Amino acid sequence: MNPIEHSPWHAGERYLQHNAGAAERMAVVGPKVIRDHLPEQHRDFYPLLPYLVLGVVDEQGLPWATMIEAAPGFAHSPDPQTLQIDSVPSVSDPARAALHRGASVGVLGIDLNTRRRNRLNGRIGSLGHEGFSIEVVHTYGNCPKYIQLRPVVGVARRPDTRVERLDGLDAAAHAMIRNADTFFVASYVDVAGERSVDVSHRGGYRGFVHVEGNRLTIPDFAGNLFFNTLGNLHVNPVAGLLFIDFESGDVLQVTGRTSLILDGPQVARFEGAQRLWTVTVEHLVRRPAALALRWRFVEFSPHSLAMGNG
Repeated sequence: MNPIEHSPWHAGERYLQHNAGAAERMAVVGPKVIRDHLPEQHRDFYPLLPYLVLGVVDEQGLPWATMIEAAPGFAHSPDPQTLQIDSVPSVSDPARAALHRGASVGVLGIDLNTRRRNRLNGRIGSLGHEGFSIEVVHTYGNCPKYIQLRPVVGVARRPDTRVERLDGLDAAAHAMIRNADTFFVASYVDVAGERSVDVSHRGGYRGFVHVEGNRLTIPDFAGNLFFNTLGNLHVNPVAGLLFIDFESGDVLQVTGRTSLILDGPQVARFEGAQRLWTVTVEHLVRRPAALALRWRFVEFSPHSLAMGNG
């Protein structure tokens, strides 16, 4: 029996795994680590968080990544098949309009103070003005690689609701991205009539995302070989990125077309990169002081320090 035929991964993920020489190994690993429910340790983890990252797809087919925040306990699991979130994105957030019953979403539970994280893909069940539930499809843990240590150190009185929309990157966006050591990315695929949305963390040394005009070039460092993001982009080349100024609460959300660069001299110029991917930005949403939480940088991940910035 060929284990790849029974792999839990979709065609894009398998393609990247094969390119990395890991297809057979990941076909065996996948069923062991990917669950259709929240294990007890994940159910205990989510109520500890004052924030989580959400990936959605709007009616134009654009993926958006955003952060939802509230007092710890706002995200909790009443049963292993459900995650209840007692908060919704701001009215100024492009992710807000993408929430509706039955919509596929991705969730990243991440604690920047402990570097713990896990992922969830699911569908919205109930939806109200103050929160929504997610029916679990897949859930699995992630390693702490490339997560910079950042504890929450304060809460602003009230988030700002200002919003600015552009069709490309301006000088302020260039500066914010070039200073970033962390961002989050939403992507998705439609397979056999079912949509699967993923939202993931990316980290590196400050400046690891290269900016030229409206094009971002991003190194892909050694990871868990799941290739959830790049596998999605291989099949459906569009992504939504979230950049946060952790000191001010400013938020920058962009979406655009993507491309993969799996080998060649351009990859070799990025120290530590195993491949690259690019985003040509087509939509930008800037929301100053959109988050109430404030974080303090403590230290880079040792893995981030080991990587160059091209």
